[in-house]
Amino acid sequence: MDISLSLLRFLIRSRKCGPTEATIPGIRRIRLLAAVIAGWTIALAPMAARAASVRCGWLDNPSPGNASLHDKDGEWTIAVQGEYQANGDWPPAFRPGRWISRGPGGYGYGCACLTVELDPAEKRFLTILSGQTRPLSVCRKDSAIARIERQLR
Repeated sequence: MDISLSLLRFLIRSRKCGPTEATIPGIRRIRLLAAVIAGWTIALAPMAARAASVRCGWLDNPSPGNASLHDKDGEWTIAVQGEYQANGDWPPAFRPGRWISRGPGGYGYGCACLTVELDPAEKRFLTILSGQTRPLSVCRKDSAIARIERQLR
């Protein structure tokens, strides 16, 4: 990274350069600058893909090892028993009145916001960084996800 920063400083400060000429023999300034920018883009792409995102909606945990979040963009997989599980701590601790239990074991659903690293192509969460529960009324009033509760019952 230090070499490319030095090269960029050289290209910017060079006084002999015209719009397309470089002081380095045989190399055009614009092509070299484009190569440096392309290199940075390639190097930083994995970090951008793993940038944190906040997703809010219905958190569904119907049975052991199975969980998903339903938001305005559809269903996001958190875990599938025996196959996949996102890293991190889930589900967040729901206060009384914010969780609808279905069956034994306290499994059910509630309204939550999760800060996550996700894989949009696979529609799944890679890492759950944090979570916050919300009153059920927040999801029930959200026109993009209100109808989903009927499917979760």
